[in-house]
Amino acid sequence: MRVPRGVASTAVLCGTLLIAACAPTLHDDVATASASPRAAKAPAALPVPRGTGSEVPDDFNGDGHRDLVLDDLVKSQAHTDDAGIGIVYGSARGLVPGVRQLLSPQRQAARVAGRAPALFDAEESCDLDGDGFTDLIVSTDPPYDGQGRPPVPLQVLFGSPRGLTGTGVVLDIPDGARYGDDWPDQPVCGDFDGDGAQDLVVHASQGRLSFLRGPFSRRGRPRAAAAPLASPGNVPTGPSADVDRDGYDDLLVRAAQGTGPAWVLLGGPDGPDRTGTALPDGIDVALGDFGRGKALDAAVGSMDETSLRLDLPTPAPAALASPGSLLDAGDFDGDGRSELVSSGSRLKIFRGRATGPAPDDMLIVRPPDTGTTRVVAVGDFDGDGRADLVVRTYRGETKDTVAVYPGSRTTLVAPTPSVTFSTARFLDG
Repeated sequence: MRVPRGVASTAVLCGTLLIAACAPTLHDDVATASASPRAAKAPAALPVPRGTGSEVPDDFNGDGHRDLVLDDLVKSQAHTDDAGIGIVYGSARGLVPGVRQLLSPQRQAARVAGRAPALFDAEESCDLDGDGFTDLIVSTDPPYDGQGRPPVPLQVLFGSPRGLTGTGVVLDIPDGARYGDDWPDQPVCGDFDGDGAQDLVVHASQGRLSFLRGPFSRRGRPRAAAAPLASPGNVPTGPSADVDRDGYDDLLVRAAQGTGPAWVLLGGPDGPDRTGTALPDGIDVALGDFGRGKALDAAVGSMDETSLRLDLPTPAPAALASPGSLLDAGDFDGDGRSELVSSGSRLKIFRGRATGPAPDDMLIVRPPDTGTTRVVAVGDFDGDGRADLVVRTYRGETKDTVAVYPGSRTTLVAPTPSVTFSTARFLDG
């Protein structure tokens, strides 16, 4: 599930020389991207532009341009270890594959009990310490002998004027905010208490959630953390959104991973502690302004149909005949309504309109390569006020193509991608 957030472009990339150097990397040949993952064929990475801070989401270097997180990179050979997390930095013209960074557990993760983790997966991103640079929350596999309460597997990589350059710190979840012996994971960012700082909600166990109030210190410690919150579901699911537009971010929770029911928990001064809406069983949920515009709406994807719940938190039910199990949302044409993206066997975009999305107003996106296609991100990467669609098509573990489709006032997204590249570029760092 993804929710579009407002984006503003407030800074140039760096200087004339760097912009000129980046220009050839904006459009890459798809055939080259698909042919081989050999890192030696990837152009050398360009320096990350220095930023001064911004309020743009996923802006790790604070230069006013949204960046892209890639958590599933190709491998030099099948069945080898995962290389880490890839970051592609943005510019005034959109993503620049040449300005990239590989985050590896050996270089960026904090050691726990003297050991660097092998697992290193991106989980969530927001500005936890409020300094104008987005931070990345990752999951790891700290040492654990199976006795007693497990350690915290989450670490924070803090953004900076040069991006995500430092070593991570283990997220500090005070004992009083934990419950049970489950691994504390599934972090979701949001301003759930309405004080202007980003908070974190983390899975506890047995129908409880840990609520950590921001801002956070550079040691990963929250400003405050009370007793765990009761919840109808065990799995907090992001990103958060202010569904009823009352100034508090609200949280989606699910009963379990996979197919099952979900609920919207309403934020307030004490955090997301009130159940606002029960949603039907499904595989995925997307929140967006799909229809009437009084409040946000929910789309629940299953193998049979996409169930719509318009005007949360007391919604009117509806259904979309064309099924879609994996869902995303974004305002691609800039009209103030969200489009619904459905991916599975085909990648479809349903136009948002006053009565909600309908199957007779749909665009089919054809990726530039063959294979299995999944949505990587929906967001405004070029700063034009319209969401862009980023998809990844992969063929096994060693070949892939990432494609960026800019939003369009007339066609929802451009018929051909503005940027294509392979994540094999990250194999050389």
